Amino acid sequence: MQILAVIPARYASTRLPGKPLLADTGRTLIQHVVEAAQKSLRLTRIVVATDDKRIFDAVTEFGGEAVMTRDDHVSGTDRVAEATRIVGDVDLVINLQGDEPEISPESIDLLVDVMVNRPEASMGTLGTPIFDESIYKDPACVKVVKDDGGYALYFSRSPIPFHRDGKPLEGQPWAFLHLGIYAFRPKFLQQVATMPTADLEVAEKLEQLRVLENGHRIALGIVSERCVGIDTPEDYARFVERFKQSSHKP
Repeated sequence: MQILAVIPARYASTRLPGKPLLADTGRTLIQHVVEAAQKSLRLTRIVVATDDKRIFDAVTEFGGEAVMTRDDHVSGTDRVAEATRIVGDVDLVINLQGDEPEISPESIDLLVDVMVNRPEASMGTLGTPIFDESIYKDPACVKVVKDDGGYALYFSRSPIPFHRDGKPLEGQPWAFLHLGIYAFRPKFLQQVATMPTADLEVAEKLEQLRVLENGHRIALGIVSERCVGIDTPEDYARFVERFKQSSHKP
């Protein structure tokens, strides 16, 4: 089974310009992401999709594979769709975020298993339990509710589900946090890229709602821990510190 991971990476970033090429650890951020993905047991090919020659050159310099895509894509999914067309025939596409250098290879493999075990699923993603009320109430942390069959019912920046009694049952999570990793059947990925923008997507600023609003289902796998993304200079500084500490462990 040919399983392609595509990592969309662009130079422009409002809060952290040039993010993929930050290299305070001695390696670029995009190299850290690629190396994390390489630890997966299920991926057969990893490609960085970019519209910036600086990123393309940096990836090829450390031995990674990169493809140049158009510079007018409005979303990472559109860029992943184009990169998949460039690569050619694959059985499954995993969309990895280019700013998550600590992505767990076990999480990647679990998402692959979700799709392998559910051949009827056109798309999949991951969630993790929220036990911290502040994360539950933080609009920057996207929540997902699921049905008993393991499919997503809805994604929101709001605290969902709403606990009418003020808190969840003893030992239960407040909710499930959505993790920004996706799996697509290749044909469905191309379909998603052509779907019109949906009202819910515009309201929540969540692209995956386009899929639900157009009547499609998203399979959901649950992992025990979240992956920390790099969105701000402070996030990056904390990652560099964690990397340095882990590098000095015996």
